[in-house]
Order: sequence, then structure tokens, then C-alpha cells
Amino acid sequence: MTDQEIARKVKLQPIGNIAGKIGIDPDDLELYGKYKAKLPLKYIDRNKFGKLILVSAISPTPAGEGKTTVSIGLSQALNRIGRKSIVVLREPSLGPVFGMKGGATGGGYSQVLPMEDINLHFTGDFGAIEKAHNLLSALIDNNIQSKNFNLNLDPRTISWKRVMDMNDRSLRSIVVGLGGTANGIPRETGFDITAASEVMAILCLSKDRADLKERLGNIFIGYTFDKKPIYARDLKANGAMAALLKDAIKPNLVQTIEGTPAIIHGGPFANIAQGTNSVIATQTALSLTDYTVTEAGFGFDLGAEKFLDIKCRSAKLSPNAAVLVATVRALKYHGGQPLKEIKIPSVESLAKGIVNLEKHVENIRLFSLAPVVAINRFLTDTQEELDFVLDFCKKKGIPASIVDVWGKGGEGAEELAQMVVHASETCCPNFLPLYPLTDSIEKKIETIAKKIYGAEAVDYTAKAKANLVKIKNLGLEGLAICMAKTQKSLSDNPDLLGRPKDFVVTVREIEIAAGAGFLIPITGEIMRMPGLPEEPSSQHIDIDNDGNITGLF
Repeated sequence: MTDQEIARKVKLQPIGNIAGKIGIDPDDLELYGKYKAKLPLKYIDRNKFGKLILVSAISPTPAGEGKTTVSIGLSQALNRIGRKSIVVLREPSLGPVFGMKGGATGGGYSQVLPMEDINLHFTGDFGAIEKAHNLLSALIDNNIQSKNFNLNLDPRTISWKRVMDMNDRSLRSIVVGLGGTANGIPRETGFDITAASEVMAILCLSKDRADLKERLGNIFIGYTFDKKPIYARDLKANGAMAALLKDAIKPNLVQTIEGTPAIIHGGPFANIAQGTNSVIATQTALSLTDYTVTEAGFGFDLGAEKFLDIKCRSAKLSPNAAVLVATVRALKYHGGQPLKEIKIPSVESLAKGIVNLEKHVENIRLFSLAPVVAINRFLTDTQEELDFVLDFCKKKGIPASIVDVWGKGGEGAEELAQMVVHASETCCPNFLPLYPLTDSIEKKIETIAKKIYGAEAVDYTAKAKANLVKIKNLGLEGLAICMAKTQKSLSDNPDLLGRPKDFVVTVREIEIAAGAGFLIPITGEIMRMPGLPEEPSSQHIDIDNDGNITGLF
């Protein structure tokens, strides 16, 4: 059966029953139908913390890894072995859902439900974020046009664009204000995808509404003609923006196939933002359960590094263990085996590609975390290949388990759950960020590039060097670093698979996200508005006369 067919056969429990499992009064739920609800912020207890388990992965490949599926299966498995657990995930973006990647609700017997709702509009959080972002865009252009309340903004310096939650390359660069003076002042701008919005990043890093409003006010917009920096608070925009996010700031409660509570909230991309669910969602789960399982986008070099250096530092969180998801297929791909031959057994390719796993494990240990490897099993894997990965991990002193959460749900990850419990209970939570915020911007970028990616050096274009001067003049050197880099390689070149060496990371520009509290060095060909593939997933999505959706995966 397909993921969607499996999901449809599940008899969902009323969301009030799911809430009861974690001690939430059903009367406190804000219902979105029978199976979705928003949770009030009052359940966050910052003096009570369960154990936090981070799930990451090796560098992603077209062969697949299944990080979200393993996260869901692990949480189900923890409940099966008597450990109270909640899985906390990001919300899917419509861009990938209708584009290339598809949905983000897991697969097989490790899914969060209702999968159609979660993959489409869900509870409207993305829409609220989009509206709050675009309100600021409208206020900026209105101020340029205004005669009474005019900040003297120089349109050439405005870095704030508009956003929409769809892949549309035609909107990357546009001109607004055409058609005469009544329509505004013409200027160049463009669109980013909503998941790349700084408002998304801010929502996911805010601890409460007051923090949200302050961060929104700190959004850097541009300069006046006399070189004075302008922020969203100068436009008196942050109050109205926060009002639009009144409900979006609350985390969403749903359930897995096995009835495990699941909190899904926020959805920043990991190759251009911090790539993790909201601080509020994580802290809510930590307050309500013994084990919170959460995932960070793409490989450990992207989402997980940002989870640790940005989110955990900001929210004062400390993970107790880190699970690294790998597949035989992906490791063979990193070893040079062509995608069309990925099902053919090849220990030789596996041996060449396993260095990618080795580097990610080394990166986990850089943060003084306990690594556990989850080998996500596919039907085409041979026992010889699986044994090779297990033997490699054993020789390196890394706990490793073969999991089959797609085919067996929580039952397929019970051994992994036992390993995670042991790691989290025996290893001291002495997590430390990779770099101090007091380091120079260049030093922070170099630390990430050399220690996490394995780069030889970092180079800067003329534009990036000019950005560095601007950032220092604004007094923003103390912000964290959120690298924008390809997810396909440890380097900034997507073609360098495995564990590349002797490469130089080139920073072509550095964007400011002062409200979110980080700087974004952009490397390679990373774009903040993706395009659709030649055959987008939307071609396979349909709905019948009874309202049943097909083609989601």
C-alpha cells in the first residue's frame, strides 16, 4: 500500500483523547475539526524538562534517508517500551509538496495524521506568517509613497522582499510600483518562499508573544537617504504583525498512526534558515513528557548544527542524545554508485561512501553529544551490506541499530529506542555550542566551514566583504551564523559527495536577520525562492467528488 492508503485505514482517535495522554485538559484545546488542535502556551513549564533527543541524518541524496519517518517511529517505539514520548516536527511547505520532495509527514506505519491536512493548509500558520511578512512589505512601500509619515527610506537599500508558500522562480526578481504615481514608487524587489521568511524564523525562535513582538521590531529594512538604519519598529509595524500571528504562535497537536502525541509547528528550511520546529513546540513537549523526539532538516551539517548553535543557545536547551539516520542506498550513492543502479548490492560503493556517515558522527561529538546511528532499512538492502555498516559502527564505538519503522512502525525501532534511552541516561548533558558569539563574524563562519564541513579555507566575494562592513557598522557582529548551503554535500558544491577535502567555501553575500538573531552567509547557488521541477508532484495530486485527495506522498 502507498503511504496515503495506509493512513486512510487508520481509525483516528479524537484529539481530546490524544491530549489526555499527556495531561492536557480537553477544554484547553482550540479545535480545528476532530483531529487537530492548537495548544495554549500555559502548558510550558521552563522548570520542568524531559529528555531531548535530536534526530539528524547524513548528507541527503535522491536515494532517500527517511529522517522524519525514523523520528516518528522512534517516538512510537519509546512509548512501546514504557517511556512517555512526544514527537515534535516542522510543518510542511506547499512548495516541496507540489514540487519535487512531496509531503513531510513520514511514511508507511510511521506517519503523523491526518496527513492530507498537515501537508496542505493545516491550521493556517503558514498563511498567517505570509500575511504578517507581506504587511511589512506593504508598509515599506506605503512609507516611501507617503507625504505625512515618511522615513526618507532609500528604495535602493531595501532588502525586505515579499513571500508566498509556493515554488515560483518567475517571482525571484520583479519590479513593483509601475503604472503611474498612484501605484507607488517603482523599485526592484522580488519574492522568497514563506519557509525562508525571517518572520518564520522569528516565530520559531520566540519564547512568548512579548519576545515575538520585540524580534519583529528588530527586523532590518534598509537605510534612509542620509544613511540612517531603519527597522520594522520604526514603521510601527511589529504590533500589527504580532497580532496577525496571534494563533500561529500556538503549537499544533495531532497524532501518529499508533496514537502517539505529535506536536507540529513552524517550518523554516534548513539550507537557508534554521530548519527546526519552534522553541515553543519543543518546550511544550519537554514540559509534558519524558522523551521529546525532534528532527532538524537535512544533514547534521545544516539543520542540526543550526539547531544546536542557534536554537539551543537561544532557548537554553540541551539535547541528551543525537540519532543519525543513514541508509545503505544513500551511502552507496555517496560512494559513487549511480542512482539507477542503487538497488544493486555493492559493498565496494558502500565502503567508499561510508566516510560521509563517519564525518557526521565526528560532528556530533564536536558538540559533546552521544551519537546513535539508525540504519533505516529498505527492502533492497542485503544482509551483507547491513552487516558492513553495523561492523563499521562497532569498530568506531558507535551504537547502531537497523530499523524498519516504515514497515513495522514503533515495533521496528524498539532496539533503537533502548539505545537512545541508554545514551541519554548515561551521557552527561554537557552540550556546548561550536563557537562563542563574541568571535568575529569571519571567525564564526570559518569555525563552521572548517570544523563541520571540513573545508580548507573560506573566501569572500567583493559583495560579501561589503556586507561585512555594513554589518559591523550596524553593530550586529554578535549575532549567530546561519549558513545557507547546499544540502547535497558537506561542501558548498552539490557535486562533491562522500567526504570532500581540500575545498574552499565561497561566501557570495551575507544577509541580515536581526530579528531572528542571526546572519545568513550565502554560499554556492542557494536561492530563497525555489523553482518547480519539470514534472512537479502537483501533476499527480487530485481530488474526487467526495472530497478524497489522492497523489500526496
